[in-house]
Amino acid sequence: MASTDSTTVAKDGSDLAGLEAGLDALETRQTLRTPFRQTFVQKILPPLLAVALVLAVWQALVSFKIVDDPTKLPAPSAVWDVVETAWLQGELLGYIWTSVSRGLLGFCFALLIGTPLGLIVARVKFIRAAIGPILSGLQSLPSVAWVPPAVIWLGLNNSMMYAVILLGAVPSIANGLVSGVDQVPPLFLRAGRTLGATGLKGTWHIVLPAALPGYVAGLKQGWAFSWRSLMAAEIIASFPDLGVGLGQLLENGRNASDMAMVFEAILLILIVGIAIDLLIFSPLERWVLRSRGLLVKS
Repeated sequence: MASTDSTTVAKDGSDLAGLEAGLDALETRQTLRTPFRQTFVQKILPPLLAVALVLAVWQALVSFKIVDDPTKLPAPSAVWDVVETAWLQGELLGYIWTSVSRGLLGFCFALLIGTPLGLIVARVKFIRAAIGPILSGLQSLPSVAWVPPAVIWLGLNNSMMYAVILLGAVPSIANGLVSGVDQVPPLFLRAGRTLGATGLKGTWHIVLPAALPGYVAGLKQGWAFSWRSLMAAEIIASFPDLGVGLGQLLENGRNASDMAMVFEAILLILIVGIAIDLLIFSPLERWVLRSRGLLVKS
């Protein structure tokens, strides 16, 4: 009988040891870094191939004279020459920095306003009924519509630029947070109240962490609206004292009928938008998903 019990204990111990080893192996396997070759094939190579395809089609349209008017469609080499000239003259980084600094600063202001506004709208029924539809309407309003009144109210200065960014981005950030709060399970709120997390404490420790996925989606959309609003403001409200940003560069190319400069501005606007998304919002989104166990591999 004793030998049977000892055998059972030994068997149970080996089973538990095997289970622990399996769990350790599973955790280790999940935390291993993805090989660079796999990352290159899955994430880097596809966009590179897409860019190469676009350039090949673009060059074919010019080479085979499908579009034989360079004032309408310049060759990729002509656009590259314009970009290279701006770089050698030390102007290229100035164009980019003027717009990026305005866009990021305006977005930070929109973040400081849109976050508490979204929380108030989400948590106070009367305020939600009063201004919730207005926020949705403002989000669908084209940002270019705010440029003329902003110029009249504030003049041709950086304050006008920031006002247009705020009016374009705040509704998206607030609505994103409202959507995230609406998706918080009621069980979380009841559990928080039971543990004493009420008022601001409950908002900070329960509501905001649970609403983070929707909030991050609102931030991402808010940045898109900020960037588009800024480009619209720079194109319409051009003034020498404001400096030359990417939108102003685009307008200068149109005024000079220089399609190479127009394409230069378009490509720079596109590259900056993609870079901000890849460097800021995509890592933030992956962190949120990974913290909730929704993303295993990096």
